[in-house]
Amino acid sequence: MPLLDVQAIREILPHRYPMLLVDAIVELEPERIVGIKNVTVNEPFFAGHFPDFPVMPGVLILEAMAQVAGVLVLKSIPDRKSKLVLLASVEQAKFRRPVFPGHQLRIEMKVTRRKASVAKMHGQATVDGVLMAEAVLMCKLAEREATGDVSVENVDTAVAPAP
Repeated sequence: MPLLDVQAIREILPHRYPMLLVDAIVELEPERIVGIKNVTVNEPFFAGHFPDFPVMPGVLILEAMAQVAGVLVLKSIPDRKSKLVLLASVEQAKFRRPVFPGHQLRIEMKVTRRKASVAKMHGQATVDGVLMAEAVLMCKLAEREATGDVSVENVDTAVAPAP
């Protein structure tokens, strides 16, 4: 039984079909989270990637990892409806094996460094215990303005690389 189902995730993340890439959160701790992405043949990207050999694009695996990280960051913020979590950097991304329709990605993200508006996390995506992809992601918390636009002033200067 998931801790957060897709409806609860939709209350936290602003993503919607076809870009919501997290189906459930199964573990949630203050500095660690585990999310599930069920990869089905009906995913819109499989029509062109690749028609005769459907493989989940690596960039979408990274996006799923970033969304799981976003749930962790936003879950603990009381005024999360006024915030967005933006992906600020991707480091050390490695794609070990292809992800195919029918796979269930288990995405584990662990905070390695956190400041007021920036979180750096190490993530791994596995299928049945086999490592498929891993990366270090940095996420930046941004204010949503009343118009629905995102305020990204000083995002570049606010995100400093870890030593």
